[in-house]
Amino acid sequence: MKIRKISAYQVDLPLHEGSYKWSGGKSVSVFDSTIVRIDTDEGITGYGEVCPLGPFYLPAYAAGCRAGIQELAPHLIGADPLQLDKLNRLMDAALKGHPYVKSAIDVACWDILGQVAGQPVCTLLGGRYGDDFVLYRAISQEAPEAMAARVAGYRAEGYRRFQLKVGGDPDVDIARIRAVAAELQPGDKLVADANTGWLMHEAMRVVRAVRDVDVYIEQPCLKYEECLSIRRATDHPFVLDEVIDGVDVLLRGRADLAMDVVNIKISKFGGLTKARQARDLCVALGIAMTIEDSWGGDITTAAIAHLAHSTPTEFLFTATDFNSYVTVSTAEGAPRRVNGRMAASTAPGLGIQPRQDVLGSPVLAID
Repeated sequence: MKIRKISAYQVDLPLHEGSYKWSGGKSVSVFDSTIVRIDTDEGITGYGEVCPLGPFYLPAYAAGCRAGIQELAPHLIGADPLQLDKLNRLMDAALKGHPYVKSAIDVACWDILGQVAGQPVCTLLGGRYGDDFVLYRAISQEAPEAMAARVAGYRAEGYRRFQLKVGGDPDVDIARIRAVAAELQPGDKLVADANTGWLMHEAMRVVRAVRDVDVYIEQPCLKYEECLSIRRATDHPFVLDEVIDGVDVLLRGRADLAMDVVNIKISKFGGLTKARQARDLCVALGIAMTIEDSWGGDITTAAIAHLAHSTPTEFLFTATDFNSYVTVSTAEGAPRRVNGRMAASTAPGLGIQPRQDVLGSPVLAID
């Protein structure tokens, strides 16, 4: 089998709640998503998606996805989409770095592989654990009382794990953590996610001030070494996110005992192939994981679901359901949240069929 054509579509994804806010005053109201279609010479088509969280979160931006795909795609025409490791080596040779550019292409090839094998992607990624898996709900940054008021509504939707967006003024963040913690019920879990927003002295103040609160601390500072200094000063369970972008930092983090949980974002690793490698390493090292991505709609959510559902249950801290946050559906058959949980499709491949009326015409097509 050979790749015959690579196309990309641009889709806007507005949010149900109007905007999504996190540390440093960052905010997005409409996400700019890129959906990739790969056609093969045997008539099988696969789809992937990549959607950066704006240009100010990670070294990735929406227009860069499409520019990078246009640069990379000519090198992939004629390649075998079923040979995923070989294809990834080809992409890395043709375009140094920029893993987010490669992510949707890799995911689309997994979709093709599943269709050829007649198996859902999660089976090919290692097998299906349980009937479904647990989701978390991010609480966009607002005043402490407003954030606390959202917990009851999210719990009514079935969520029991809450990711609180902090990383601002330490005094306000302390109030945010305490206000939301007061709304928790037995079995709930709270994560205070600073998204790199604190300096070390600010992070130190926060963790000391909430020492009596049952809360996970996530990515308090920008750099690994800064986060490690806070980790060593607190007994809160600790999550690393933004600095987790390869197996090297996972190995270093395990050696330093730098974290209890890591977030595996598919596009940060360059797709499912390398995210699976990171997932399997975490299992071998005994590190729990949140399986997610930077952002996305139905197709990203499907990819997350397959990786999460193929992760041993005891190592899956939680996962995310981005298609619950946005107002536009881009694909039929995508997984949907049910009482705060989700299951990967049992259909071959990702199990999705894009809505061509939503995708419209491709913004680029290379054959």
